[in-house]
Amino acid sequence: MTRVLNSERREPLSGETRSVVVFLHGYGANGADLLGLADPLGEHLPDTLFIAPDAPESVAGMPNGYQWFPIPWIDNSSEEESARGMAMAVQDLNAFLDALMVDEDVLPEQVVLFGFSQGTMMSLHVAARREDEIAGVVAIAGRLLDPESLKDEAVSRPPIMLIHGDQDDVVPPQSLPEAAEALQEAGWTDVFAHIMKGTGHGIAPDGLSVALAFMRDKLNL
Repeated sequence: MTRVLNSERREPLSGETRSVVVFLHGYGANGADLLGLADPLGEHLPDTLFIAPDAPESVAGMPNGYQWFPIPWIDNSSEEESARGMAMAVQDLNAFLDALMVDEDVLPEQVVLFGFSQGTMMSLHVAARREDEIAGVVAIAGRLLDPESLKDEAVSRPPIMLIHGDQDDVVPPQSLPEAAEALQEAGWTDVFAHIMKGTGHGIAPDGLSVALAFMRDKLNL
């Protein structure tokens, strides 16, 4: 049984949807947290709809905070609960993306997943296992979960832009080269990387500029 994800959206400045960017937020945040990026990005992507779903589970003690799945070292959940939560969230996100493409009348190659932190973990996991390849994944300040299974489970290999701050004290910067290596070993040819110097667990202007250039290229804009 999939859960319906509530979402917020910013319509294309041009009034015509030719591409969609789906923001996937981090642990304890919500869709509105990343939707503000639609303002600086939208000027350069005028035909793009920006949509930001809330993750399916609320976080205890955090009003308006959501999680894609429990994180054991933060909430004392078990590894089994975390894995089960992620499996459910993957189903929810896939159902959301399927419905989005029908509702907005767009093809997979017109869709980019833009993840931050836990949203990056979801983006990388889901994009590789969807039958129809999407335009690309912007993966910021996250990590590639379960890299061992990637080679066997990947059915599409969309272009991926990995971005990470070198001062990140939440998700180690080392997660970027580890993800790049695992992706390349699993047959990816389009993997790009950018390190944000002097940046912690966040998105610096240079990282956003690199993400924008990547999205414009992969969406053929």
